[in-house]
Amino acid sequence: MPNRLAHETSPYLLQHADNPVDWWPWSDEAFAEARRRDVPVLLSVGYSSCHWCHVMAHESFEDEATARYLNEHFVSVKVDREERPDVDAVYMEAVQAATGQGGWPMTVFLTADAEPFYFGTYFPPAPRHGMPSFRQVLEGVRQAWDTRREEVTDVAGKIVRDLAHREIGYGGTEVPGEEELAQALLGLTREYDAQRGGFGTAPKFPPAMAIEFLLRHHARTGSEGALQMARDTCERMARGGIYDQLGGGFARYSVDRDWVVPHFEKMLYDNALLCRVYAHLWRATGSELARRVALETADFMVRELRTKEGGFASALDADSDDGTGRHVEGAYYVWTPEQLTEVLGERDAELAARCFKVTEEGTFEQGASVLQLPQQDSVFDAEQVASVRSRLLRARSARPAPGRDDKVVAAWNGLAIAALAETGAYFGRPDLVDAAAGAADLLVRLHMDEHAGLSRTSRDGRAGANAGVLEDYADVAEGFLALASVTGEGVWLDFAGLLLGHVLTRFTDPASGTLYDTAVDAEKLIRRPQDPTDNATPSGWSAAAGALLSYAAHTGSAEHRTAAEKALGVVRALGPRVPRFIGWGLAVAEAALDGPREIAVVGASPDDEAAKALHHTALLGTAPGAVVAFGAAGGEEFPLLEGRPLVGGEPTAYVCRNFACDAPTTDPDRLRAALGG
Repeated sequence: MPNRLAHETSPYLLQHADNPVDWWPWSDEAFAEARRRDVPVLLSVGYSSCHWCHVMAHESFEDEATARYLNEHFVSVKVDREERPDVDAVYMEAVQAATGQGGWPMTVFLTADAEPFYFGTYFPPAPRHGMPSFRQVLEGVRQAWDTRREEVTDVAGKIVRDLAHREIGYGGTEVPGEEELAQALLGLTREYDAQRGGFGTAPKFPPAMAIEFLLRHHARTGSEGALQMARDTCERMARGGIYDQLGGGFARYSVDRDWVVPHFEKMLYDNALLCRVYAHLWRATGSELARRVALETADFMVRELRTKEGGFASALDADSDDGTGRHVEGAYYVWTPEQLTEVLGERDAELAARCFKVTEEGTFEQGASVLQLPQQDSVFDAEQVASVRSRLLRARSARPAPGRDDKVVAAWNGLAIAALAETGAYFGRPDLVDAAAGAADLLVRLHMDEHAGLSRTSRDGRAGANAGVLEDYADVAEGFLALASVTGEGVWLDFAGLLLGHVLTRFTDPASGTLYDTAVDAEKLIRRPQDPTDNATPSGWSAAAGALLSYAAHTGSAEHRTAAEKALGVVRALGPRVPRFIGWGLAVAEAALDGPREIAVVGASPDDEAAKALHHTALLGTAPGAVVAFGAAGGEEFPLLEGRPLVGGEPTAYVCRNFACDAPTTDPDRLRAALGG
């Protein structure tokens, strides 16, 4: 008998719809039921491509005896953290405050007032490694609830009060200056792994937002150290096992310092951010490796993540069937020497093993290797390597594929739109720009209501019930602004303006200018989440600052510029101290310090080839955060086109910043020099 999750849109919740646990979705009704029965609430938070979530589900939530105990003594609530990032953020903050660490699955016990009193992550079915079993935890919580209720409610009340007083110093409303950005660069340099690229130790996550800051800092200041950290990190990741050497695209993170063994799930947000980073690295350096990786990652997203409605799915699982009916992490991606020989024959298998570092001992489990592309002394024939790659990819596609979480998340689609639009424009791939426009159309049609309010998710052409959070409004606006610059279609600027209107009125504190992750009219939780630091994606706060700044550059809106500058106050405070965790905010601060530059390109018509060439030159400029308007002279698509005539009848570019303009130019070389391209 399916439980109450059977009618949800989240693939993660649907994975639990046939559990014997009597699951509830997050709802007022679930807490009312806990109050009526006078039992605690078990809150279990995860997501569909989470390996340990699957493990705990199989060990505990599919177990009849465990389910009976849960159903008798608890109200069990299951949450997809990707659908409800607000619920996840509030309780993860409590878990981290109480235990010093967090992760998923997240297991939290609550009162009927949604106040947390006991926390954990994964619990095994039997005691191991000093961890109690899940059943022991359940029995302990039940006993405390029944015999020490006053103590439980006191603990819950104290946790909620403590959370309410956890504030960071936001540093006022001053924009970071040269000194703070130089200190942030120094902080990154201290944490930089010069031998392997990246920052810190294992596990290593791809630092996309920090690299964007480094590229912009180099563009503005000429810092060779910043460029070298960006370039070397990108090369090490692209040559490592974290990058799919056959099919393109990046895994979530590397379990080791050398980028060899990934956690194999592939997330839309990582690939969107990294696709854009590699495209920007190519723009700065002309690196052929960066070009290849940007295009392969874009093609991966379109090939494997695009949904039939035109949006982009959230993730591919880490696990898949290894051919014996067992779901094993990485089974789809790893190779043994024997498997290479089977597909390629002995001669090409030997070449593939050397080229991709497949060894008899293996670099992963049970003698299998994750494909890498290490720097080597020997030179391989490019055509032969291409043939080997295509044959291995074809053979791999016959393996059981990892599952796909096919819900469309607004924020992550915004990131994908920006990446695909720019990558398509840089490399003459109109199909990628079309894919970006298709996803943007879906967001407008399905995710936006008549007031431009956003739904967080959709699936199979049906919008989910959860309201968009700050990162949705900010990242979708960012995607629309990138699409506007690339296509010359001003409607995307208009849509971005509607979304940013919500940011100003519903997510911004009118007194201080600080931002909240949820709208003022959103569901009230035990705390209104507010986090300016980057996690796997840019924080909603930093992303909003960036979109507000770009919109102000396009339109001359003082209101949006002021809001962006106030939001950047937190970067002034945190950038010098924790630059790894506020990389996008630092990147936006670079744009603010540079202007950002406003570029208008006009032609006799949008189909004018010389005008298109000038537009392409403008898009390839490296000036941080520059915005581009493109259209016919006298056109009304963009405010920046107003009063911009042709010069001598030729297509013309105008470059302005800080209320001052360069002389207009018809010469692509002069435009390139003006934009650092």
